Amino acid sequence: MLKFKILLWALTKLLQRAVKRNPACAKYVEGKELVFQIQTNDGVGRHFSIRNGQVSSIAGLTGSPKFSLTFKDAARGYAILSAKDGKEAFLAALHDEDLVISGDFVEVMWFQGLTDYLQPKAEALGHAI
Repeated sequence: MLKFKILLWALTKLLQRAVKRNPACAKYVEGKELVFQIQTNDGVGRHFSIRNGQVSSIAGLTGSPKFSLTFKDAARGYAILSAKDGKEAFLAALHDEDLVISGDFVEVMWFQGLTDYLQPKAEALGHAI
């Protein structure tokens, strides 16, 4: 479970760095207001906020996210989010019901676009989401 929590925290840092260092990414988030969360079935997770051109996150869940990515458990969440074959792992997780997406799918697609701005070191994470 600790690896999953650290990965979610690291995702925040990677997104913040992308917004700060990449003008195209900064433009992508400009004017966007979004709250979403990544969690497990048993309620472990983190919610993320994009507001005023910045990304932030807080440990724990929020009551009204625009969308949620819910993994069956922390071990599966970590494995899927850190997989080298991210897109395939993500699709397989959806098929196997190890991952359930709920909420506004338009916002999920927008978030997928945001993850494309992550640095190459985070490529597996970016492509998994």
